[in-house]
Order: sequence, then structure tokens, then C-alpha cells
Amino acid sequence: MKSVISSLSQKLRSGEITSRQLTEKYIAEVRAQNPAINAYVHYTFEEAMKNAEYADGLIAEGKGTPLTGIPLTLKDNIATDGLLTTCCSKILSGFKPYYDATVWSKLKAQGAVLLGKTNMDEFAMGSTSESSCYGAPLNPVDKTRVTGGSSGGVAAAVCADIAAYGLGSDTGGSIRQPASFCGIVGFKPSYGAVSRYGLIAYGSSLDQIGPMTKSVTDAAIVYDAIRGVDRADGTSCSTPAGKTPLKGDVKGLKIGVADGYFDGIPAEIRNAIEDMLAAYVRAGAEIVRVSMPALKIALPVYYIIACAEASSNLGRYDGIRYGYRASGYTGVDEMITKTRTEGFGKEVKKRIMLGTYVLSSGYFDAYYKKACLIRKTVEAQLSEAFKKCDVLFAPTAPVTAFAVGYSGGNSVETYLSDVCTVPVNIAGLPAISIPCGSDKNGLPIGMQIIGKKFDDARVLDTAYFAEINNLSQTAEVEGGVKL
Repeated sequence: MKSVISSLSQKLRSGEITSRQLTEKYIAEVRAQNPAINAYVHYTFEEAMKNAEYADGLIAEGKGTPLTGIPLTLKDNIATDGLLTTCCSKILSGFKPYYDATVWSKLKAQGAVLLGKTNMDEFAMGSTSESSCYGAPLNPVDKTRVTGGSSGGVAAAVCADIAAYGLGSDTGGSIRQPASFCGIVGFKPSYGAVSRYGLIAYGSSLDQIGPMTKSVTDAAIVYDAIRGVDRADGTSCSTPAGKTPLKGDVKGLKIGVADGYFDGIPAEIRNAIEDMLAAYVRAGAEIVRVSMPALKIALPVYYIIACAEASSNLGRYDGIRYGYRASGYTGVDEMITKTRTEGFGKEVKKRIMLGTYVLSSGYFDAYYKKACLIRKTVEAQLSEAFKKCDVLFAPTAPVTAFAVGYSGGNSVETYLSDVCTVPVNIAGLPAISIPCGSDKNGLPIGMQIIGKKFDDARVLDTAYFAEINNLSQTAEVEGGVKL
């Protein structure tokens, strides 16, 4: 896939088009397409035109960057000063932060253009984006299908070309899984590589902001623009200076394959990844078998830790300080109870209750403490695997996009769709989802490339090989590697 950002940046710098003109074109497309797919929940067109004028000034002065003047979207849980940021929840209706998230502050300084905030599962809790208080976004590939979640609106906007790129958040796969469902690229950086300041928290030890784009090249450009240490985020870390090098040379690369990632995976998805692997092997890569038994228990560990952290993080929404407040109460306790009952959706309340339960007296040791110990086992087994290989290949999800409404009656399977992505968040590793062909219904299949912590550049470069060889589009090669 050709780099959308590079192409637009070249046109802007050459004077073929101004950022103002480009922004007007994108706004027209958003107005035309969004009613059918519900990707955007808050438009920021007035802000976009101001951003575009600033960008045109930077370009005229020769101070532009690759992202100057390029229209983007942000997930609705990334804070934007004076602009609606609601996490697609009734309890934050009308909320406008008084500060910018660090990632948006960095992009805005470069002259990026914000078109609006995009749809998501309420408070990023879900795998289909159907828990949004604004209704579900629809998959542009097939509007009878979901976008995945929780960053489903960003995925839909990028897929439909009503944003050149977007930023999502990934707690257990919320960038990678919707990228897989919509046939785009989704990159989850190492924990700490990108500041979380201004990201409304779900699970603080798991959350990470990252780019969702049409190409690996674009993902690298956006990643370079937002990464690095931030004094406002004590968990952030410094990253290598300069541009992330993309060469696509995989000769000598050791690709790890763990059976745990492929158990029970449908033949269509397995075959697509086998074909992709075969292309890497023909280019000089080597397949290495690795064992990680703890992968089988990573999913319950993730849900215990994530829900425990969510119950703590969401305790601040009480109707007193900001957001929605219930009416018809006789005292403070009743007001808080009614506000949280009316303001939170079913899925969020379910996870708060689960999190409170595993942290409660008498159950803390049995559930939360044990999950934290097993988390260390998952981290240790992944670390041991990376002593034998450079990257791991795995499915992004064990399924392609669910039908709209499917999660209502079969919610267990939507939870299970995170089984391949959550180990990455548990260990704080970088991972990218790239398109890997389609199933019999024409729905995109995603393949995940996982790297060592802070080896983000290698993950991007490994994915770049697939891009420059057009493997991401078809994955149709002869002689697949049998998994």
C-alpha cells in the first residue's frame, strides 16, 4: 500500500494543493460518508480550518514536517483542549478537557489537522465498538460487520479514507484487532515509548497510544512524531533519536512461531499466515519454534488486571466534579449511585464490578495477586522466546469481523477474540497488525508481528518487508510454511 502521508505531504510542499484545500476535501468526504458508517462522533471542522491555516504558514516558511497539513482523527479518549472528549460514554457527555494530550500537542505543533474525534467502545471496554453511547461504527469493507474495538471509529475512518491517519489506544488489542477487521495497519508501541498523558485511563499498566494507518510507512512516520519521554508521564521512556529506518531486509531474521498462538485458529487464517511466512523464508528469514505454555492463561490474567485497574480509574466519575449528574436524589450517596448507574453502560458496569470483586478483602490474594504473579510468568516466557528469535508472528485475531449485533448474544466469543493480542500488553511489547489477505467472504485477515520491548524499529521494518513486496494485500504465494 502506497504511503498516503508521503503522497499528500509531497503535494503540499510542491504547492500542488494547500492544507486548507486538502482539509476542505476531507471535510466534504466526512460529511458524505460518516452518516453511513458512524466513524466520527464529534466533528472539529472549525478547529481543522485553523490548524490548516497554521500548517500552510509553516510550509510557506519551510518549517513543515511530513505530517504538516495532513488531516487526522483522534480516538474519543484522547484529550483535546476545549473540544469534546467523552470516551463515548453518557457519564462524560459534554465534557471538554482544559488541556491537550501530549500526543496531540506534539502533532498540533507540527501543523497536523484534526478533523474530529472518532467512535469507540465506551471507555475502551470492548472488542466491537458496539458499547458506544453513540451507536456502533460500521465496517467500510462490509457495513453488515463491526469494525472491531475498541478503536473501531479510527479504523473505520482510515479504511474509508475520511482521515489520512488516526491515533487509537491499545489496552489488550484495541488498535490491532480493529486494524485487522478493517484491513489497515495498526501499531501498538512498547509500553512507555509514547506518552499516555491525556489518555483517559482504562488499565494504566496496559494502555498505550499508537497509530492506525493505511501503510507501514505511514505508521512509522506517525510513531516518530509522537514517541519519546514526557515529563508529564512518569512511565514514558526515551527512544532512539532520528527517523525509524525502514529497509525491509529480512535475510537472517529469526521468526518465532509459538503453537499457543495457533491453537484452534480457523484454516483460512492459518493458511494466510503460512503463505506470508513462506515469503519471508524465501527472502532469507528463518523459522524458529518456541514454547510459551502461559499463553493459554494470558486472557483471564488480562481481564483480572484490566478490570481491577478500571474499577480504580473509573472511581472518579461520581457526578460531582465533571460530566453527567443524575437528577431526583435526596443525598450525596444516592446522587453518586444514580449517576453511575445511569451514566455507565452495561459493559463498563460489568467490568467495574468484576474489578472491585477481585480487589476486595478475601479475594485479592486468590485473584488479583495470583494474576500479577502469572503476568510475570507470561513476561518471562516471552523474554525467553526472544532469546531464540528476533520477532514473533501470530494471528491478530482468531476470527474476521463479527456481524453487527453478534456480541449481544455471543459476547463470550468477542472476549475470546483478544486471545492473540493481550499477551503483548501484559508484557509491554511492541506489535503491529498488517493485512494478510481475506477470507471466503472478502473480510480482511490480520497478521501480528511482535517484538522485544523497545525493539519497535525492528517490528516496523519486518512489517515493511510485506509492504514493499505487496504481501499485505493478497498473501497469495506458493508453498506455505506449515504451522
